[in-house]
Amino acid sequence: MNILILGSGGREYSIGLAIYKENKHNLFFMPGNGATSNLGENINIEDYNQLASWAIENNIDLTIVGPEAPLVDGVVDIFKQQNLTIFGPSAAAARLEGSKVYMKNILKKYNIPTAAFLETSNEEEAHDFIDGMNLPIVVKADGLCAGKGVIIAQSKKEAKEAVTDMLNGSSFGDAGSSVVVEEFLDGYELSIFAICDGDNYKILPAAQDHKRIGDGDTGPNTGGMGAYAPTPLVNEDIYKKVEERVIKPTLEGMKKEGAPYEGVLFIGVMVVKGEPIILEYNVRFGDPECEILMPLLETPVSELFYKGATKNLDSLEIKIKNEYSVGVVMASANYPYSSSEPAQIIIDDIVDEDILNNTHISFAGVSQEDGVLFATGGRVLVCVGSGKTIKEARNRAYALCGQVHYVGKKCRTDIAYQALK
Repeated sequence: MNILILGSGGREYSIGLAIYKENKHNLFFMPGNGATSNLGENINIEDYNQLASWAIENNIDLTIVGPEAPLVDGVVDIFKQQNLTIFGPSAAAARLEGSKVYMKNILKKYNIPTAAFLETSNEEEAHDFIDGMNLPIVVKADGLCAGKGVIIAQSKKEAKEAVTDMLNGSSFGDAGSSVVVEEFLDGYELSIFAICDGDNYKILPAAQDHKRIGDGDTGPNTGGMGAYAPTPLVNEDIYKKVEERVIKPTLEGMKKEGAPYEGVLFIGVMVVKGEPIILEYNVRFGDPECEILMPLLETPVSELFYKGATKNLDSLEIKIKNEYSVGVVMASANYPYSSSEPAQIIIDDIVDEDILNNTHISFAGVSQEDGVLFATGGRVLVCVGSGKTIKEARNRAYALCGQVHYVGKKCRTDIAYQALK
């Protein structure tokens, strides 16, 4: 097949790498990054109508959408109007991530367990609601904020200031024109991903990611500094509850809303006293969760996404390797505070067979000049290790980190600590 992947991060690289290893497809990336050009061809056509025309001219059999913004903007609808096969939700269904207000109201309407909340554009109403809440308090901007539009306030004063800053546009611009104020849930967090085709679904192993920049979950939130899967903190009982109480009513509900859900449903779960409560939905893979889930799939990735895009998931038996996967994000010097100067990446020749056969790098914030890779900012790459235990996978991932060098490189040293403590 000719396959087009939209996006430029480690998530898109890892999907491309998994398909590249199948050795039977031609890959294209829009726009891709400095390393995706080693897997296929990077193209640069930002207009979705022009991109659809390009896909027709180049006989693209399947398009996979990585990030949320093109989905919210309707790229799937444009491609489908041209009878192109594309994996991802429609703009209407992508509102599950595009609007936290919409998402919370869907959860409420279809009796899907979630935290008590208020959604409003009225500052006074939000402040009154906050006065009656217990601490801490969660405040969320309604729109897309690249995973950063959530404040966990430790005082009512802080919560009120967060609401005011969001509603007046000083925090997140138009994304904060409406807010969600909700109760804080005390438990442990899981990322569960379901591949959906509108009617059917396949669940992937539950993952945990590490959002904060520093060891021990300290410092500011980031897009994610590492992840591991499957997590031992989930069991068959939790999977079953998520299926029956969350995924099935969501798919049924979205059909009733006239927006059948197709694509990746990313379910942010807080497990409180053994009960899964939904924090949020995203409409795409998490990053870096995607980087650790792709290596666990025994089922060809291209087949899984193609059957998802063609409403054929019921014909697929999904196979997962009996392994664990750990990913450690390596970031630029000033991440997440400010941009960093480009820095040449040097990767040692790996002679250790164990590391060679059980690890790989997924590249993200990189450029390439004359065959040389440069770290160009943010999260640069993810070192991924696999193993029969979490400890083995983690040790391999960190061994690979030691082979990668660039000025200002930084990473957490405690990825997967929840499972190993």
